[in-house]
Amino acid sequence: MIGSAEIIVILCVILLLFGGKKLPEFAKSLGKGIREFKKATQGDVSEEDDSSKPKKE
Repeated sequence: MIGSAEIIVILCVILLLFGGKKLPEFAKSLGKGIREFKKATQGDVSEEDDSSKPKKE
């Protein structure tokens, strides 16, 4: 598990690498990526649910 100290160190390294001005842009693009990933995985789950149900003819 990652503790709070490790998270703080990671955030400091990101701040040093990208700088304060680029950090909001980085967070925005990261949020978009996570949102798209969740949409894609939810879409796959619903397709699996539909295919597992027997079709009525």
